[in-house]
Amino acid sequence: MPIASNHLVDDVMRQWPVTIRVFLDHKMRCIGCPIACFHTVDDACREHNVDSGKFLAELNEVARDPARKSSRISAQWPYGSGA
Repeated sequence: MPIASNHLVDDVMRQWPVTIRVFLDHKMRCIGCPIACFHTVDDACREHNVDSGKFLAELNEVARDPARKSSRISAQWPYGSGA
């Protein structure tokens, strides 16, 4: 099931934890926010001036292939493998 713009932010991060990095990459500090359980992905994009189409595409990409995003994160981590 793909992530949709009407999914709640908290639900997305719980079901696909790898998406948390996408929120952080876009400077969206939704992790731990009390509004995350009420805001949809579309709401969050609007609040943070993020293009919802591109953001949703990125969320779905990492949800489908978490290893791809994880390897990119490890390569960017300044302290080795990140483990």
